[in-house]
Amino acid sequence: MSQKVLLNAVEVNIILNRLACQLIENHEDFIDTVLIGIQPRGTFLAERLKKLLVEEYNIEAVKLGYLDITFYRDDFRRNEKILEANTTQIDFVVENKKVVFIDDVLYTGRSINAALTAIQSFGRPLEIELLCLIDRRFRRHLPIQPNYRGRQVDAINEEKVKVSWVENDGEDSVFVVNT
Repeated sequence: MSQKVLLNAVEVNIILNRLACQLIENHEDFIDTVLIGIQPRGTFLAERLKKLLVEEYNIEAVKLGYLDITFYRDDFRRNEKILEANTTQIDFVVENKKVVFIDDVLYTGRSINAALTAIQSFGRPLEIELLCLIDRRFRRHLPIQPNYRGRQVDAINEEKVKVSWVENDGEDSVFVVNT
């Protein structure tokens, strides 16, 4: 198994700041906007973006929640591996709010499809946008595209994209792994 560094820590930081600025351009004070990190890996990106918005850009009204999509996935019963659910933590109303889904990698679009179904349990958002760090544009199964993307990657066949976060993996980096 070989891996190639796609983004190092400095590049990840630059992208995070760019994504934060794009969010500010479209949502200004975040009064009517909420951020939802898709469990499990989107939560790290969502937390980092919230921290940047609050500490670096002085946006005080940023609401952040975490959405578990385990039981909403269309492959939920097709896997022999027992799936472990994460905790959904949404302590605010999404009714008539602008929701920004945040996930680390957009690949087939099935996770986002599950998130679209799952969020309906919390109300009817005014609109939903998608932010991802990495957009794997090939092999999309559903017509889902990000509104905000950090980097577009043309990983093919058995190549996987692995995102590492300092909070969980000890470093910020993105690798293309050839299995």
